[in-house]
Amino acid sequence: MAEVARAQLIRIETDRRLGHEWDQWDGTPLPNGGDFSAPPRAFFAWLGFALVVAGGVAGGAVFLIAPRLALVWSGLPRLLGWGILGALALVAAWFLLLLLSFYGSRPLLPARALERGPFLQMMNLTSFVARPFGRRDWVEHAAIDIYDTLAERRRMRVGKGELLVLVPRCLSKEALDGVLAVAGRYDVPVFVATRGQLARRAIRERRPRAVVAVACERDMMTGLRDVAGKLPVLGLTMRLPNGPCRDATLDLDVMERWVRSLTEA
Repeated sequence: MAEVARAQLIRIETDRRLGHEWDQWDGTPLPNGGDFSAPPRAFFAWLGFALVVAGGVAGGAVFLIAPRLALVWSGLPRLLGWGILGALALVAAWFLLLLLSFYGSRPLLPARALERGPFLQMMNLTSFVARPFGRRDWVEHAAIDIYDTLAERRRMRVGKGELLVLVPRCLSKEALDGVLAVAGRYDVPVFVATRGQLARRAIRERRPRAVVAVACERDMMTGLRDVAGKLPVLGLTMRLPNGPCRDATLDLDVMERWVRSLTEA
């Protein structure tokens, strides 16, 4: 299974420059000094709102085209309406299981559902809905924290040579020195990536069994779409005190806790 997962990584062809999500940044200072920390409830609240919006859009679309659908078959609008309600009921049940898994002591969702299933899609949907309101980064931060918390509870262990730490080049010198110090204490390799293709190449060549990745919220979401489900990932978001892609900082205590928990027997 591990070899299949690694082979799947090779088939990801789309390259991207890290930080491309900030290309439209106008140079003004980022809110809160580039710290987009947000509590998990922010994601759940926006997810609920996103699902209501999605349900409303789908129901409204069926309502508007119902006369034309009825020309095909008189019962088609009703059938589609019930289908939308059924889908919303399934999503609501999954949402409840996610809430109970996160706030409870026992995970109720399989790892696959977390890493490559509806949760990742809901992260994307919530990010899309929050974007016009200027809350994208906070919502993505909360979503990534939830993802990491649920992933940590799997209590996975790998050998020191089987873990790879991926960091972007935009870290401040102090932050990068701190990352190298942590990696040195636990004897794990570190790779500094500038493009998604280079990060994937490092994964192919190193063949790790797990990755600790560092990025801003926007790049982390893109990276999870690339890798999550193919390889266990813990994603550590950064603070951007001088704007995106420059002198970023991170919580080294969290990184060390993750590296230690993954590599110590």
